[in-house]
Amino acid sequence: MNYLKVVFGIVKIVYLVLISLLTSCSDNTDSLAKQPTLNDYMVGETWTWKYKGVTTEGEVRSEGEDTREIVSKNGVLGMTIGKDTIPLSDITKPEESKTPKYKWPLKVGETWKYEKNWTSQDGTTGTQSQDAKVVSYKQETVDAGTFMAYTIEYKGTVSNSRGYNAQTDEVWLYAPEIKNFIKMTQTQDGFLYNEELIKYKNPNEK
Repeated sequence: MNYLKVVFGIVKIVYLVLISLLTSCSDNTDSLAKQPTLNDYMVGETWTWKYKGVTTEGEVRSEGEDTREIVSKNGVLGMTIGKDTIPLSDITKPEESKTPKYKWPLKVGETWKYEKNWTSQDGTTGTQSQDAKVVSYKQETVDAGTFMAYTIEYKGTVSNSRGYNAQTDEVWLYAPEIKNFIKMTQTQDGFLYNEELIKYKNPNEK
């Protein structure tokens, strides 16, 4: 079952990278969503997801809740990710890549190539390469409520320096209204990982 540990490790690495790049804001149209700026966030804004990772044999490898919150430290806005706080200036910085995670502005029918190189804590290096497409923009319902959301599909492979190589397909539902994703599903070599938004807090809404 060592390969499952490798898969789980890759999933967690990819997850952390994607979370830091995922949020965006709407330009108030039905067909476009632009990348965010610092002004789009508020101190106290909070997102909570439930997550679960299961093998094809039904073994639960991970399960729990994850919360992201906008905080201010010494006047600098940041987003909490686990025990870390990532400056929003880093999260909102435009990605200068010919193979980006998101091709802004998001638009139904848009396609592009996504590639990402990474290094895990144990020194293992890897590459993720996927074909991306925005397939729809419509109402979607999750535990946190019903939102207008883009469905973005990623289909491709992931490999690492230890000889691991697998098909990895993902579906992300992103809601401009709350500047974040509301659901994510990833399948990879006998492993299924899901996240779903269960709570969103806007400090300006009582």
